Amino acid sequence: MAYRYAQLSPLLSGWVTIVLAGVIGMALAVGLSFLRPLEYSSTTQILITQELGAVDAYTASRSAERIADGLASAVYYSTFFQKVMESGYGIDATYFSDDAITLRKQWQKTVEATVSRSSGSLSITAYHTDVDQAKKIAQAVAYVLTNEGWTYTSGGNITVQVVDDPLNSRYPVRPNLLVNGCSGLALGLLGGAGYIMIAAERTRRRHQFMHDED
Repeated sequence: MAYRYAQLSPLLSGWVTIVLAGVIGMALAVGLSFLRPLEYSSTTQILITQELGAVDAYTASRSAERIADGLASAVYYSTFFQKVMESGYGIDATYFSDDAITLRKQWQKTVEATVSRSSGSLSITAYHTDVDQAKKIAQAVAYVLTNEGWTYTSGGNITVQVVDDPLNSRYPVRPNLLVNGCSGLALGLLGGAGYIMIAAERTRRRHQFMHDED
């Protein structure tokens, strides 16, 4: 017990330094987050069904998941982006880069498509500095999927329909200030604790060296 206390003693006596390091780490993380524009999100839900005839529920579910996976991948295609921009939802084209490589990366960060394994549905989330633009992008992506989604999949007799209208975030969601702040706090606390332990070990060795000389 005494040995453990001796090990923890530097941390207990240096708790002010550790807390200060944590606060500094949190402040730096939050501050650095503001170096990139704050983005809102808009999310819509899309259901994919397929008419397969007399098949069991498991086979039908797996088929819907496979089609949803294909459509989720298609959302990031450059041809899909062009259809979204031509959908007539009034998306600001000047927001996107004219360079093809930069545009591809930007589009992949603007939209996020995830598949629900339990229902075979597809969740589309659009991010933008303007919440209204995020909603328009989400609506346009849903429009292209419902009207031309069949061109991106080999499955036949599919139906793609919007089951939830776009839901907009009230506050910016990217960067995530809460997550970044907590991460900075944790790293700062660990860094402060590490500094205290290293300093304590150096002091112990110095005292031991002086004692050995005596």
